[in-house]
Formats: sequence, structure tokens, C-alpha cells
Amino acid sequence: MTGGKNKKSTQAHCYKICTFSKITNTMSSHANAVIIGAGIAGLATAIRLSLQDFHVTVFEKNNHPGGKIAELNVDGYHFDKGPSLFTQPINVEELFTLANEPIEEYFSYQKLPVTCKYFYEDGSIIKAYTNASAFAQELQKVVGEDAGKVESYLNQSRNIYHKIGNVFLDHSLHKSSTLFNSPVLKAFAATRFKYVFSSLHKLNSKHFSKPNTVQLFDRFATYNGSNPYNAPGMLSIISHLEINEGVYYPSGGMINIADALYKLALKLGVRFNFDCTVQRIIRSEGKVKGIVVNNENVYANIVVTNTDVYHTYKSLLNDPIRASKILKRERSSSAVIFYWGINKSFPELDLHNVFFSQNYKEEFDSIFTRKICSNDPTVYINVTSKLDASHAPAGKENWFVMVNAPANYGQNWNQLKQYSRQTIINKLNKMLQVNLEDLIEVEESLDPLKIEAETGSFMGSLYGASSNSRMAAFRRHPNFSSAINGLYFVGGTVHPGGGIPLCLKSAKIACELIKQDSKKLLQHH
Repeated sequence: MTGGKNKKSTQAHCYKICTFSKITNTMSSHANAVIIGAGIAGLATAIRLSLQDFHVTVFEKNNHPGGKIAELNVDGYHFDKGPSLFTQPINVEELFTLANEPIEEYFSYQKLPVTCKYFYEDGSIIKAYTNASAFAQELQKVVGEDAGKVESYLNQSRNIYHKIGNVFLDHSLHKSSTLFNSPVLKAFAATRFKYVFSSLHKLNSKHFSKPNTVQLFDRFATYNGSNPYNAPGMLSIISHLEINEGVYYPSGGMINIADALYKLALKLGVRFNFDCTVQRIIRSEGKVKGIVVNNENVYANIVVTNTDVYHTYKSLLNDPIRASKILKRERSSSAVIFYWGINKSFPELDLHNVFFSQNYKEEFDSIFTRKICSNDPTVYINVTSKLDASHAPAGKENWFVMVNAPANYGQNWNQLKQYSRQTIINKLNKMLQVNLEDLIEVEESLDPLKIEAETGSFMGSLYGASSNSRMAAFRRHPNFSSAINGLYFVGGTVHPGGGIPLCLKSAKIACELIKQDSKKLLQHH
């Protein structure tokens, strides 16, 4: 979809008029649903539950919706603060179709011809085309990888996704009624040994002959904060989503995804309360009763939490035992991010760019074993001014610069952030033949401590638990509570995982469960 209006964010107007003033607890023939958190999954849940005839109220601790999807504007530079990659727009389209609303009135986007440009220390530069054949030819031309092997790999990734991946991602893996239904059983039968018991790196090393190709396909493990040397080969399906299905750019930037869903939710009658921190989830006799916010009780038949699952148990449910069990799983990686206004234009850069480290294994050992920032990090640079000139002054560029980092285990982040800044600048100076320090005229930053403070992600972990084990998909927290009727979970720290597409899928799974459970729940109330 490429048409539609390129609308600027209207946050400053819309968000303030909906700020919490007084909560009412009026009950009617419609059931009440409360959503804690207005992240992308919370917004999608609000839309779906409203369409299921619930009276929906959302409480958000920040003064804006979107969660990790946020924006930063400094001296003429616009930055997307959080997620920068947009895939599977069908997940967004589906919400507008369900609401019978024309998406072009809210949101537009374009498909990109190249997903990412990859830069290597040996001077190789690879354009990852959003066309399997063109991408295969590019790898053969630049690094000598057999084009047939590349196309074969991507075909296998497509087949695995359609036979296995989308079944697991679209269903609850924690309900016997869905776990043993026909599609899921067929998916289990189709699962191949190498995708479950082999690491992604081992899978890629056996398939490809060139180290640069292996490193490129290993990178997809980082999309859910994992280590390709430990994470299962099943993560190869991510390459299908990016290369075969394509990468897109939302007009105006990633913030417009959140804006569009927020406006749709408002149109459907969802009530939003910003600057409202939920203090507790009320439960009694194994049933959810509502929440406490601003020292007032808000009663509801359904409570959906879009907050970090650890925080939900530790703070909202006062269940330290369950919270401690969640911590037994390894945390996903975090990030150190710099938002740089660059006083120069770099024609060699694209929207998405990756500058690879020379020793990829050492980088992940640093992050997951030593819990420090690598001395030779892989650097990701997102430059939205390449597609939207209004995001930077003329002749300049807005750089979102990110390196993977460990979650917060009490490290000295001021020191680690400065260390990362210098290693990034040294690397880019060498690979771009530039003196970058002289070109930075605007600078803001984000580290695991700030990520936790701003988004509630425990320890700054971007995706909750990592996927660094073969059974990781089955060990993510379910989208419902088995102990508390009426309590449901959505977002990146629960099934099926992190990232915009999976967060939207978590909302769909939870709302389907609510639909199935609603008659029984209403009887209890």
C-alpha cells in the first residue's frame, strides 16, 4: 500500500485532551475491560476488545501512547526513538479491516527495494534486496556465495514459516484446546530436527560457504534480542519475513503506526488515561476484579496487562515468587542508542545500514557471558531523512545509531555508554573514511537504565527473555493467567515474542482467548 495522506503526529493535541481526570465505575450491559499500558499491543487489544463490545479503558504511565514506539525532535531533527523496522503490515491492516475503517485515512506506507545495506571490514558492501533472486545474485556477485544456495535457504525459510512458524505465532501454545488441534499437530509433524536442536549459526554455517553470508543471516537472531550461537535454527524464519515478504517504511516514521492505532481506538470509543500509573491489579477468589490507580478502584471484568510480565507479577500482583521464576530465564539483550544530528549527507547510506564487527562470536560473548559492551560492536544506523526530507535540515541527516548491549546487571552505564560511543565513532571513521566527531551537532542517548525507566522493560531488556534455548518459544509466558480468571497478557515479554508484528499477534491471541472465555467470565461476575 503506497497511497494515503502523510499526516504529521498530532500527539500534543490529542493526548492532552484525554488525560485522566476522574475515573467512573459505571457498569452496564456491556462488560468492562481495562488495559494496562498503551504500547502497540495494548492499542491493538483496545481496538479488538472494543469491536467485541467491551467498554475499554486504557491506563498509561507515560503522557503518550506507543510504548517503545516514540519520537524525539531536537533542533530540526526528528528521530524514531524505538523500533525502526516495519514488516508484515498486514497485522496493522487487519485492525482497520475489522473496524471497517479506511486505513488510508489514518496511515500509509511504502515497500522498500532494499531491506538493508551491510558493510564489512573487508570492504564488502551488500544490498539485501527485498527479492530473493536479486538478493541471491547480489551475494554471489559481492562475496561469491552460490546464488542457488541462497534461494534454497530462503525457500526453506518460507516453507518452515508457513508450515510451522505462523501456526505457533498465531496460536496460544499453552491451551490444550489449541495445542492439540489439527494445524498445530501438523506443524509439530513438519518440524525438522535442525530447526529445533541446531543453533542458528550452526544451521547457517552448514548451508553457506562464505563467512560474510553466515554473519548476515546470523544477525536475524538479534531481532528478538538473542545470540545466534545459542538460539535455535527456527529463527531462520525471520529472513523469510524480511527478504521474501519485504520491509516497509511508514510515511512520517514509525510513530505514525502508534498514532494511527490510537486514532482508530478513539474512533471506536476507547477511553485513554495518560500520566496514570497503575498501582495494583485487584483479584479475589481466583478472579480479576479490576485495578487500583491514583488510589481509586476501577472495576472490570477483564484486565489485560501490556507491561513487562516481571513487573506485572512483582508490582501489580505482589507475587515475588512468580516474579522470581520469570527471572530464571536469561534476559534478552538491551541496547545503547545515540541519536545524532549529522552535519553532512552520506549518499552511500540507505534507510537501514549495518556495519558488522570482525569477530561476531566475541561480540555475543561480551553481551551474554561477560555482560559488557563489545570492543568491536556491530553498528546499526537508521536514517529516515533518506525517505522523509523533513526529518533533518537540508543537506544533513538524522542518525539513529544502535549497538546491542547486555541487560542491566548493575554495570556502570555512564562508563559503558561513553566506551560504546568511542568504539562506534572509531569504527565508522575507519569504514566511512570520515571524522565523525566533527559532524555531530545534535546528540541524545538511551541506555538500559533509561530504557527501563521510560518503557518499564525490566533490566532494560528489550524483549523480556531471550530465545537462547531450543524450547524458548514454549517457555514464554502465556497470554492468559491460569491462576486468575479474567487476567490476560500481551506485548513483547509474553507469547509469541517481541517486535511489532509479534506484539500485534499477541493482542490477537489474547482477544481470541477472551472471546472464548467471555461467557464464562461474565457468569462469574
